[in-house]
Amino acid sequence: MASLQERLDLMEAMIKKDSFRQNKGKANEVNYWIFDYPPERELEVRERIAYMKGKNSKGTDGFELVVFDLYDIIIDYLSEKNFLDKCISFEKKQGFDRIIKAVNNSMKINDDDSYLVRYISEHTPEKAVVFLTGIGKCYPILRSHKVLNNLHQAFVRLPVVLFFPGTYNEQELILFNEIKDDNYYRAFRMIK
Repeated sequence: MASLQERLDLMEAMIKKDSFRQNKGKANEVNYWIFDYPPERELEVRERIAYMKGKNSKGTDGFELVVFDLYDIIIDYLSEKNFLDKCISFEKKQGFDRIIKAVNNSMKINDDDSYLVRYISEHTPEKAVVFLTGIGKCYPILRSHKVLNNLHQAFVRLPVVLFFPGTYNEQELILFNEIKDDNYYRAFRMIK
């Protein structure tokens, strides 16, 4: 198995290939990828993504690298709606499980017109590669299977890479190498 740095190097080279940016995955499926990594290496992955984004801004790659931090999108949404302070007081009265349900309902996380899906669709140019980050920071408000399933239903025009702090074996996701999602994903593991 390659080291994390080697995998990041391979991933960077992979997304620059025209064949990667075509609208088909390995078996003509949706071009969705999961880049899993040891959770304790989160800061290294963040730094590399920022480096790649800065390097891509020169416009020489033939595509735009678009990075969406899902946690930031949720916090911005709650702030715009003046829900952030309300969530804090609501949690004290009702508990964290009710906050999860309230935020999911407000953002329509489980619906076809999910706020996250609309946001990503509206903020992604035609020639792009989409990186999704922040899934670990969102737990348990937002689960990776919800993101992938909803996005898969509505956003299939470009390749998407979900950066996942944990393990993915093309059948199950284990967040932080401890929390198992019992769902099947139609995404490919990127660089083993």
